[in-house]
Amino acid sequence: MSFETSALLVTWVALLLMAFVVAGLVRQVHALSSGGGARAVPAGLRVGDKADLGGLGVDVPAVLLFLRPTCHTCVEALAETVEVAGDRLAVVALYEGQAPEPTPGVVAFADQGHRFATHGALATPFAVLVGLDGRITAAAPVGSRSAVRDLLAPVLEVR
Repeated sequence: MSFETSALLVTWVALLLMAFVVAGLVRQVHALSSGGGARAVPAGLRVGDKADLGGLGVDVPAVLLFLRPTCHTCVEALAETVEVAGDRLAVVALYEGQAPEPTPGVVAFADQGHRFATHGALATPFAVLVGLDGRITAAAPVGSRSAVRDLLAPVLEVR
């Protein structure tokens, strides 16, 4: 087998593998974005359950954002949440590791990885809306500005 034939064969194998990787990523993105709004938490606490706010010292109603400091989408979701919530909801940012510089209007907590599993935050950014009674009213991944608005709309329209 000549060098050109070997190189061509390796190139086709690499392209085929890359196609499988891209197809898997497209499936994951589609799975996270389907549903179009608030839905029940997939694991852990569910809509209607009492939220785990122990040790946070936050007022309700509140929105809990599960974030990673290196995630660009998380930064955008946080900014949109602060803009939409205004002073009507407490905005609480929970980070698995270190928290970045504080954002005005946000109460941030570092090293909150244990709360991710408790609230079913399997991907970031993820938001949990907590009502006046301390119960979860909605929870969903919020990978876009419209997803943040969809999640917060029921509470913000009532108030």
